[in-house]
Amino acid sequence: MSGGWKSIALTAVLAALAGGVGAWGGATWVLKREARPSLHEIVHEDLKLNADQLARIEVLEADFATRRVALEQEVQAANRELARAIAASNGDSRVVQPAVDHFHDVMGELQQATIAHIFQMRAVMTPTQAERFDRSVVEALTAEGA
Repeated sequence: MSGGWKSIALTAVLAALAGGVGAWGGATWVLKREARPSLHEIVHEDLKLNADQLARIEVLEADFATRRVALEQEVQAANRELARAIAASNGDSRVVQPAVDHFHDVMGELQQATIAHIFQMRAVMTPTQAERFDRSVVEALTAEGA
């Protein structure tokens, strides 16, 4: 085998090894992320809530689900408004800015409602449960890709 072919073969083998290591690392990372329980799983499975706590939280979740759907629809409408403003603006930020502001406002409302819901659920918990819940919320908010 000539020197050129040996270099090509070596490069191909090294590329295959690097690809394999990268695939393994990526798969491990994804599986590790997927192994993390959701906040819903933590509340309903890990915190060992009693029947009264579960009933109270289910009411809170039902109320929030309705509110969240309405807010998400407002966010989608604001997003469409922003898209129309961008399409009509020809780069004029004065035309786009009111739509950006509206989008930020409704996104802020959704975030505030979500945070209020988290604190409402937390109020139903014992101090030990609340501590575990808080750790889970902090982990969810600080996780890479969150």
